[in-house]
Amino acid sequence: MERIIQKVTPPARKKAPKLKRVAAYARVSSGREAPLHSLSAQISQYSGMIQKTPGWQYAGVYADEALTGTKDSRGEFQRLLADCRAGKIDMIITKSVSRFARNTVTTLRTIRELRLMGVDVFFEEQNIHTMGEDGELLLTLLAAYAEEEARSVSENQKWRIKSNYEQGLPWSITMYGYRQVNGRLEVVPEEAEIIRLAADLYLEGYGRYKLEDAFAAVNIKGRHGANMGGNSIVDLICNEKIVGDMLLQKTFVVDPITKEVRKNNGEKPQYFVEGSHEGILDRETYEKVLAERARRAAAYKPRSGSYERNHFPFSGKIHCGKCGKSFTRKVLNGNTPYEKRGWLCRTFNQKGKAHCDAKQIPEEILKRVSAEAMGLPEFDEAAFAAKVEEIQVPENGVLVFVFYDGHTVTKTWDNPSRRHSWNPENRQRARELALRQAAERRLAKCQQ
Repeated sequence: MERIIQKVTPPARKKAPKLKRVAAYARVSSGREAPLHSLSAQISQYSGMIQKTPGWQYAGVYADEALTGTKDSRGEFQRLLADCRAGKIDMIITKSVSRFARNTVTTLRTIRELRLMGVDVFFEEQNIHTMGEDGELLLTLLAAYAEEEARSVSENQKWRIKSNYEQGLPWSITMYGYRQVNGRLEVVPEEAEIIRLAADLYLEGYGRYKLEDAFAAVNIKGRHGANMGGNSIVDLICNEKIVGDMLLQKTFVVDPITKEVRKNNGEKPQYFVEGSHEGILDRETYEKVLAERARRAAAYKPRSGSYERNHFPFSGKIHCGKCGKSFTRKVLNGNTPYEKRGWLCRTFNQKGKAHCDAKQIPEEILKRVSAEAMGLPEFDEAAFAAKVEEIQVPENGVLVFVFYDGHTVTKTWDNPSRRHSWNPENRQRARELALRQAAERRLAKCQQ
């Protein structure tokens, strides 16, 4: 039987229309109960609307609770933009331009970025699609209006803050040792005990770096969970609030959009309130702390801003290879007629051997080795300044001289007088170690 072969064309399949992936963005401006209910209602409304609309695919609802629309730190908003960049969203629905952002620059920058990615934004109240022909023009006008609205809200906020200040009331204070309750500061007992001990240690001779190390050793954290820096600890025990007073409006916001904060140097009125709350330190201790801080500032203040660089040829030229800091000049064995000067790594000098074990270099040895590196019989300050760009200290006992012409000379040095001696400096270090360990024990006891 003859076979019959026929060519069969399969019927064309209808391609299913691609669903538009739609997400919604909602935001409320405070944490009060009514706005939170509004946020929940918005989420429910948008979820239902997207899932019921033919041709739309639900891509989620992103919702923020924020104090202001002027900041870029809204977590859900940033997540929404990240998903758009990842190609997960085709369109965004939001209530209005003011809910999306109140800063003209930020609004337009975001919309333009989304347009380039092919993502449309629909504003319900204004009935605007940003992918439309007139979308960006209308957005510019509406966003400009929203920015002025934000400025108006800011002015009202400033008026309320000023009114509080005139009544001697703080606006918002987050300070270690206190909590703000109904507009007043109340002492946090366990934190107050640590502050009192910090003041005692400071008056016993502890500097900011030793205080920082002592706090870190017993895991004392600041209000937000980070380690407390030495400067912060000293500033804390010198703050007028620690003794029960308040100086209000130390800083002010320059611009409500950028949120730039500036120190108040007389541009705005300040208000001093004496005895506004319970103090942590007594006034006698507080005055001693302030006097000690002033004494230390005067003791370490150079005669002029360029004093060290103008008088000491090695200033700014010796760099530690262990921690990267420069070396500083210091008396090595006390204030006596036979005192000796030397150069120490700043990290070693400020934080101790545990942070950097670079050896100190006596100045007489440094000058001798420098002369040898330059090929001179004795040290010449002018020749050193003209020829040597820097001295690198890659390890203890080694100096690498880097000359301006590009060549280097490596020298080694030793200090025989220190090898077998238990000198005053070693005794001082041992004493400081014992004091630090005692302080750590006292701080740890405060936390128990």
